[in-house]
Amino acid sequence: MILFPAIDLKDGACVRLYKGEMNQATVFNASPADQAIRFIVTGCTWLHVVDLNGAFAGKPVNAAAVEAILEIAADNDVKVQLGGGIRDEATIEAWLSRGVERVILGTVAVRDPDFAAAACTRHPGRIAVGIDARDGFVAVEGWAETSQVTAEDLACRFADAGVAAIVHTDISRDGAMGGANVAASARLAAACGLPVIVSGGVAGMDDIRAVAAARKSGLIGAIAGRALYDGKLDLREAIAILGAA
Repeated sequence: MILFPAIDLKDGACVRLYKGEMNQATVFNASPADQAIRFIVTGCTWLHVVDLNGAFAGKPVNAAAVEAILEIAADNDVKVQLGGGIRDEATIEAWLSRGVERVILGTVAVRDPDFAAAACTRHPGRIAVGIDARDGFVAVEGWAETSQVTAEDLACRFADAGVAAIVHTDISRDGAMGGANVAASARLAAACGLPVIVSGGVAGMDDIRAVAAARKSGLIGAIAGRALYDGKLDLREAIAILGAA
């Protein structure tokens, strides 16, 4: 299992949001590249990067910051998964060609699931679907809108598409330090038979242990953000626990 440290980009800086609200952003590092180095020297093998401005704009906005992270990651044999504003084939191919290991499709997976499924087929193992849920329903456009599609219904549409993983975020937990909704992510994995990454609300080692304990349901790892920045989660220990699982 994998621990994915999160680098969320807003206006060129590394931030964390509270429950997905762009007007409640805390800047943790003005240099995303420096933050990537801090995570990499601690032993992570993946980075989870999100272009928050891009998620709202529907196109890449923080490209310079992403490219700086990619350069550092490549020098250290670390993989990067990237989401936020990736909604067409040209953008997918551009990021994959620049060194992104896996792109995450969010809004477009809801708006045009046939396109997203075809992208999974065209790029086997390199497309993840981000399912950001509010009260069980999928949110889109940078979490600004809530659709009428349930998280489970959307995930199961990709059961036979060759998707690399589902990144499942409980928006009500994200950045709130209240604990991850591991049970919901495990149910999603079991229902659709897909590998799922837990995201949103990871607050400490208890959450990491819960993810590790639920591995048989189909969970393959967890994304951690604010808990790392606040020093409430030991990155080395979290990597070790999930790696052993």
